[in-house]
Amino acid sequence: MIRHRSEEGIIASSGRLDAAASASLGIPRSVFSLPSAVIRLNGVVAKKSAKAKEGDRVSVEYDEEVFEGIEAEDLPLDVLFEDSSLLVINKAQGMAVHPGAGLMSGTVANALVSRYGDDFPSSETERPGIVHRLDKDTSGVMVIAKTLEALEALQKQFASHTTEKHYSAIVKGVMPLMHGMMDFPIERDPKDRRRFRASSDPERGKSALTEYTVLRILNGYSLLDVRIHTGRTHQIRVHMKASGHPILGDPIYGVHDPRYPEATLMLHASSLSFDHPLSGERLHFSAPLPSRFDDVLSLLT
Repeated sequence: MIRHRSEEGIIASSGRLDAAASASLGIPRSVFSLPSAVIRLNGVVAKKSAKAKEGDRVSVEYDEEVFEGIEAEDLPLDVLFEDSSLLVINKAQGMAVHPGAGLMSGTVANALVSRYGDDFPSSETERPGIVHRLDKDTSGVMVIAKTLEALEALQKQFASHTTEKHYSAIVKGVMPLMHGMMDFPIERDPKDRRRFRASSDPERGKSALTEYTVLRILNGYSLLDVRIHTGRTHQIRVHMKASGHPILGDPIYGVHDPRYPEATLMLHASSLSFDHPLSGERLHFSAPLPSRFDDVLSLLT
């Protein structure tokens, strides 16, 4: 369940904004790192790293995910790897990671509770075992922590960007370079809280860096390998739309081509690398292109 929260108050002691606001408002500092967080300092949107002074007015709006009473469901998971600390799956397209507004069943979280029981480890945001997320319509590699120790260690890796994440995407048109970078901030769309957009003002948006390599040039489209160096919500989808090369089949930001009605969101988390939370060994996992990619590629060739 998603709860929209809003907190406001006066800074009691000068310092970095997220630290000072956390102490003054009595909320966890991690709130200011949530993708949904919109922070305002004296009425102006600000970054969590901004400097705050005693007496400043601060407010933060954010979406809080509350997972109460997740029901166990015996749902199939495509397991790529499992040990005492980790579960790595190839998430199917159409399967949400966890319950949300209007969706309380059929999620990865429901399957995890069935697989491991109600005491499955949770973080302070109460996401059972969930280290990172993939959009419902994005398929591919996803790691899940089976212990609290693994959960905390993996969350630190994702937060410090020491993981390596690659995606496969089919986008409209031909990219300007065979290998390039997209480096512009992303902010929540003020007209629709479910959407995000590229921001022209670095003080308003959150930094986002996307690297791409063209693998194949197709009939009016391109197949890309995409590496994200940051983990913003809808990052690839927003960057591709902003660059003029939206993802084929994207129902929010992309393009629907009537010639290819079977093309759903053509975005797949193809590989993920990270350090094992116990041994420190560098692990690499990959998931082959799903059949929907094979079908569309055959039509575009």
